[in-house]
Amino acid sequence: NIFLHVVDISNPKEIWMFAEKFKNEYRLNVLINNAGCMVNNRELTEDGLEKNFATNTLGTYILTTALLPLLEKEADARVITVSSGGMLVQKLNVPDLQSGSGTFDGIMVYAQNKRQQVVLTEQWAKAHRNIHFSVMHPGWADTPAVRSSMPDFYQKMKNVLRTEAQGADTVVWLAISSEATKLPSGLFFQDRHPVPTHLPLASTHSPPEDEEKLVEVLEEFSQKFKSASPG
Repeated sequence: NIFLHVVDISNPKEIWMFAEKFKNEYRLNVLINNAGCMVNNRELTEDGLEKNFATNTLGTYILTTALLPLLEKEADARVITVSSGGMLVQKLNVPDLQSGSGTFDGIMVYAQNKRQQVVLTEQWAKAHRNIHFSVMHPGWADTPAVRSSMPDFYQKMKNVLRTEAQGADTVVWLAISSEATKLPSGLFFQDRHPVPTHLPLASTHSPPEDEEKLVEVLEEFSQKFKSASPG
């Protein structure tokens, strides 16, 4: 049976309301964080949040943490977050999570958000040992999002892009395969294999305190919007 719930992942209060209702009605074995956006100009949500950050990072953080109590109850719970290989060009930048300084480049902001998702996955894996966390790069697939957000890239690459099914393959494998959970929690995957989260010689590593600070800041945002949401 399929039940559809429409939620704006850029709206923290709406995510909290959805999660609280969901927890009272359902069990949860697998959460796949796949909603995302690449907005090429700096736009703010109604809450005053930069839209890419609100959707890709804060929305993913709130939905996952709000549903952790349900996942903790299951024997083989899994969380898979769809990131991007684009994150390899970015070092975690906690002081400017909403991209307010310098020139705004939507592609680089998106890549920064995807680095943040990798760090979050690693942090969650340390904190919640009985849930299997993974993050992955689907490869460049021919999707409406790629067509609308990266039209120049799409025109150059459209003949070699993966199909949507090929892009989804590793997501599905991580969600249901018994082989996936034999591998450690918190890894970054491409084509069903763990791959490094940093390029050789790239200065994209962050000290542990920066990675912990990311979680702290997102938790502060999260609680602020939780207390502001009705009910």
